[in-house]
Amino acid sequence: MFGALVQAGESLAQAGRYLGQSMRLMVGLPEYDTYVAHMERTHPDQPVMSYEEFFRERQEARYGAGRNGKCC
Repeated sequence: MFGALVQAGESLAQAGRYLGQSMRLMVGLPEYDTYVAHMERTHPDQPVMSYEEFFRERQEARYGAGRNGKCC
């Protein structure tokens, strides 16, 4: 009985993590933990940006750095 409750709680927590990640992606918030895991796994020889650097780089990539504010 207790094991089933623990398993149900873990499943609910996992669903919450997926939902949170999906919501962040839908509104365009970058996923820093995913970036860090990717860098450690595939580019261990390269430095990992701080959260602030990562966020700034993602904002610039999304909205454009150096643009004059016009659409086209």
